[in-house]
Amino acid sequence: MILCKVTGTIVATQKHASLKDYKLLLIRPLTLDGRPEGREILAIDRVDAGVGDTVLALQEGAGAQQVLGRTDVPV
Repeated sequence: MILCKVTGTIVATQKHASLKDYKLLLIRPLTLDGRPEGREILAIDRVDAGVGDTVLALQEGAGAQQVLGRTDVPV
């Protein structure tokens, strides 16, 4: 898991069918003292986060599929 800040939302006119019920966000990893680090990452939102919120993110496919409760999600 990594600590991240939500930096934006993604609007998609087309999504993989397994993602149609999920909001997509842009997140940026943070250092432990809260400074931005690295590049932005596309994230699937499960907790109704918004721009400016600090969130925990998974970067590993099997763990993300487990959180979503699906194995057909392309993560």
